[in-house]
Amino acid sequence: MSIDRLVLAFAGFMILLSLLLGLYVSPYWYWFTAFVGANLLQSAFTGFCPLALILRKLGVTTRTQAVFGVGNPQAQWMFIGEAPGADEDRQGEPFVGRAGQLLTSMLKALGFRREDVYIANVLKCRPPGNRDPRAEEAQECRRYLDRQIELVAPTIIVAVGRIAAQTLLGTDVALGRLRGKVHPLGARRWPLVVTYHPAYLLRSPGEKRKAWQDLLFARRVLRLAEAGEQVLP
Repeated sequence: MSIDRLVLAFAGFMILLSLLLGLYVSPYWYWFTAFVGANLLQSAFTGFCPLALILRKLGVTTRTQAVFGVGNPQAQWMFIGEAPGADEDRQGEPFVGRAGQLLTSMLKALGFRREDVYIANVLKCRPPGNRDPRAEEAQECRRYLDRQIELVAPTIIVAVGRIAAQTLLGTDVALGRLRGKVHPLGARRWPLVVTYHPAYLLRSPGEKRKAWQDLLFARRVLRLAEAGEQVLP
């Protein structure tokens, strides 16, 4: 059972308990348990993830808002990274820091503006210290990402970075071995290609040429798909 379903069940129990306590014990206990139950109920419907539960228990705040995505909701291109960083958390938009500026430049080289594509992340909230997303966190956020993909219905998906690629494809294969291939994603078999994360390219500028080759490969795949050609193995 998922975390939010457990929270929802406990919220219902607390609300029922509040009615019983209000009737047979004291109105004070009614208001207290009803308040707790109502807040848990709200949390269940807004989607608690394991990261949020743990951090709230510890009194630690690493996010100011959820970062869902940005761009054209009918885009042909969809770029998916791993998780928001400090800049993204502050502005509520994915890929807006130095890595985001590089991604914007790469899109411009392809002839696109950020508004022409759709950009999202595997994780919707900033992890503490910008650490890598954990498997259980990615799993809880996956339904939101899957729904985003369904609504955008892109012709091509670009997984940006090792973590995004491995999480989306459910593999531990090295990024270098995933590049240069078209991977089917999900039951709809969305065509997905893999490239380096812009943050990695900032640290290793010599790899920018490979990333550009990945984008050119993605563009060829998109054009083949538009022409009705088979692009998946």
